Amino acid sequence: MATEQNEQAQELEQENTEQHAQPQAEDAKSTSEVTVEDLQAQVAKLQDELKYEKARAANATYEAEKTKERLEREADTAKKFALEKFAKELLDTVDNLERAIVAAGEEQTPLREGVELTLKGLLTTLEKFGVVAVDTENGFNADFHQAVGIAPDAKAGEVGTVLQKGYTLSGRLLRPAMVLVGQ
Repeated sequence: MATEQNEQAQELEQENTEQHAQPQAEDAKSTSEVTVEDLQAQVAKLQDELKYEKARAANATYEAEKTKERLEREADTAKKFALEKFAKELLDTVDNLERAIVAAGEEQTPLREGVELTLKGLLTTLEKFGVVAVDTENGFNADFHQAVGIAPDAKAGEVGTVLQKGYTLSGRLLRPAMVLVGQ
């Protein structure tokens, strides 16, 4: 009886195994087919995501480069024009030294010579740092000259008298030249 029960139990177990094995084999077959299709779809999806991420990374790199270049340009500009306020203040000293030379007259005294040397040294230092006098010889230019009156003896469009010199700092107008212009 025990042997019979064991045999029945084994038969039941074998039947259960066979029943489970058939659907599992069918499931495995359909799963492998679905998995291949799913994997192909997933691969395509991942390739699209990879393209997208590569494009985002390239864009981020491009933006970083542009930002770096912009910051370098801004730093260069800031370096160039950092002296702007200081140079403007020194222009008053240049004007005063030029007035002192005019007031000393034509006589060459040691005092006049000292003022001329001081002015020359100051102008050389300003030029070294990009401060240059505005050209008044080649006619009136509204970008660099400020017309404050009419010079009766000058031709039309030409600078007659320079009342105050103008200066530029690295090509940027620091102070316009105050001039009388011909009509």
